[in-house]
Amino acid sequence: MSANGLASLSYSELKIDALLVSWLPNVRYLSDFTGSNGMVLLAPDSTTLFTDPRYAIQASEESSAKVAIAKGPLIRRAAQAIKRKRLKRIGFEKGRLSYEAWETLKEMLPLGAGLEAVGPVIEEARMVKSPAEVERIRRSVGTNSGAFASTLKRIRAGMSEADLAAELEYQMRRRGAEKPSFETIVAAGIRTALPHAQPTANRFRDHEVILIDMGSFQDGYASDMTRMVFLGRPDPKTRKMYETVLKAQLAAIDAVREGVAASKVDRAARDVLKSENLEKEFVHSTGHGLGLEIHEPPRLGRKEKTRLAAGMVVTIEPGVYVKGFGGIRIEDTVLVTKNGCEVLTPTSKELMVL
Repeated sequence: MSANGLASLSYSELKIDALLVSWLPNVRYLSDFTGSNGMVLLAPDSTTLFTDPRYAIQASEESSAKVAIAKGPLIRRAAQAIKRKRLKRIGFEKGRLSYEAWETLKEMLPLGAGLEAVGPVIEEARMVKSPAEVERIRRSVGTNSGAFASTLKRIRAGMSEADLAAELEYQMRRRGAEKPSFETIVAAGIRTALPHAQPTANRFRDHEVILIDMGSFQDGYASDMTRMVFLGRPDPKTRKMYETVLKAQLAAIDAVREGVAASKVDRAARDVLKSENLEKEFVHSTGHGLGLEIHEPPRLGRKEKTRLAAGMVVTIEPGVYVKGFGGIRIEDTVLVTKNGCEVLTPTSKELMVL
C-alpha cells in the first residue's frame, strides 16, 4: 500500500487514539513490509513498523514507515512506544491478537490507558483494490494460467494426483510465483466429490474426470482457478453436470457489478443448479475475495449483505458434489467494475477432453 496511515480509518468513530495491527497481511498492506515478524502502530500522524534485527535492512528498504527494531517480543517494544507517545485508547485487532500478547500489552500500559477491541477494519479497507494491486493480481492470474497450460499436455493415465500437483506448483515457480496460494487440489474419479481433496498417490485411469484447483502468490498477491479435465470421453451424466455448473458460473458472473449484494451473485448460481435439481449438492459459497490472502472478504454466500464495489476482486466458483459419483467445479478470478465485471482468468472453460 505504501501508506503512512489509512485514510479511511476513523479514530473518533472507533473511539481510539491509535491502532495496533498484528495480522501480517494487514501489516504488509499498511507498511509494505514482507517479513515474517512485524507489527504496526497506526496513529493519525504516524505509522510505526516494529520488527526484529533479522529484518532491519529489509524493513528499511521496503517500508516508508518509521522502523523500530525490537530485541525482544514486539509487543513489548510497541508498548514502550505507546507510553512514549502518551496514547490513552489503544485499539487492537480482536480477531488477531493472541491472549498472551494482549495480557502483556495490558500490563505494560501506563495508568489511565486502556485497550479497545476493534473489528476487521483493515480487512474491510483491503476489499477494494488499488490499480497497482489489481495489476499484481492480474500478473498472478496469468502466471497461474500459464502453469496450467504448460502442465495440461503432460497429464496422462498412470500419472498420480500428487505428481500432477507437484508439476503445477513447479510450473508456477518457473513463471515467477513465490509459492502456491494454497495447497494445490488435484482429485480424480469419485474423489472429485471432495471439495478440498488433498492429492494422493492414486493414479489416473482412462475415462476418468480430474478436478484441478490451483492458485499462485506473485508479488504477494493471490490467484485462484478451478478447471476440469477428462481423460477420454465423459459419460452423458458427467457432461450434463459440467454444462449445468458452467451455466451456473456464467450466471453468477453476469450478476457481478458494483452495488449488487454478494448474496445476489450466490443466488444466481443456485437458481441455475436448482433448475436441474442440483442445488443440494452445492455445499459451499459461490466465491470469496482474494488479494494478500487467498480468502478475504467479501464472501459470496447466501446471507452476505455486503454490496460489491468497483475494485473488488472475487472468485466465482459454483460446484456440485455427488458422493460415490464425483464432482464438478469451475472457478475464475473476477474484477468488479462499475458496469459489470472483468474475468481476469484467461483459461478456456470449454470441455477439456484429453
